[in-house]
Amino acid sequence: MKVITWLIFAVTLLLFASVYISPEYFQYVGLLPFFIPVFLLLNVLLLVILILSWRKLSFLPLIALILGYKFFLATFQINPKNESTEGLKVLTYNAHMFYYKSKNERSSDANVFTWLQDQEADVKVFQEFYQDNTTPSRNAIQILGKNSNYKVSYHITDGNSKKRSNGLAIFSKYLIINEGKIFDAQGTNGAIFADILVKNDTIRIYNAHLESMRIDSDGLESIEGVKVNYRQTLGKLQRGSLARSKQLKVLLEHMNNSPHPLILMGDLNEIPYSYTYFKLSENYDNAFEQAGRGFGFTYNRILFFLRIDHIFSSKTLKAIQFKTHREVDYSDHYPVTATFKWDGYEQ
Repeated sequence: MKVITWLIFAVTLLLFASVYISPEYFQYVGLLPFFIPVFLLLNVLLLVILILSWRKLSFLPLIALILGYKFFLATFQINPKNESTEGLKVLTYNAHMFYYKSKNERSSDANVFTWLQDQEADVKVFQEFYQDNTTPSRNAIQILGKNSNYKVSYHITDGNSKKRSNGLAIFSKYLIINEGKIFDAQGTNGAIFADILVKNDTIRIYNAHLESMRIDSDGLESIEGVKVNYRQTLGKLQRGSLARSKQLKVLLEHMNNSPHPLILMGDLNEIPYSYTYFKLSENYDNAFEQAGRGFGFTYNRILFFLRIDHIFSSKTLKAIQFKTHREVDYSDHYPVTATFKWDGYEQ
């Protein structure tokens, strides 16, 4: 028992340290944080066993759990409900192209447009946003923006601007006084920003879609599928974490030089136990940790236990509400909303 206890303790500390090491310096370090929940649970079980056995070694899992408190906060929250309607409400959603390629019988594009129109968020940002200028029923900018008096900032990552395209979009009820692209990558990934004028304040909104995991979740639905795909999946996870660490460096440089308080939203493709998450947490608050309840899982596939869609903000902004809309299952991600207030904000 002594050897096992010390071994679990040492491995736990190694895993905790892994979130502070960029995959650029050690390419496989991005895989280690996935084991943190497992070892947190092992330490809880070990602590109970050692206490019941009256073993002095119980101090080791206790120390590990104390050191890992940040991981518990990033995993599960019990913040009180806030029913206030005051504040700046924001929404982020990986729309999965509104299923434009899908043969799904739900004809989800019309349904999801209706849900999004009914959402009274002041700012809505979309990843994998599909725009079809040739078909009125799929002209998302017209349906979600101009018809609802939103100002729109849309950056194309793939396609034809006059016909069909996809990319990143920011919709705002408030005036957009500045906008720009930070980076884009092949396909749907990239990051953009828009400065909006809220009352007498300027808030910078970031919409980011970091390198996708590109994991075939359907292939992991059975034991046989796991056996066939696990090597390929590990390789994709490793390459993705490396790409995201490089993208994060560009994004953080831009954010840290922002002249305005900011809100970063999007599909970051990173779990809360990751270098990206903890690097952002050094200078910015996470809305789930401030105002969320439960686990806040955002992924709508077989790997349902993932929270990879995040909202971060400057510390001068306070999240008072946070919600994952699990009732909205049109995409492989759930929409996420949060409400912010700050000193000087007036309804």
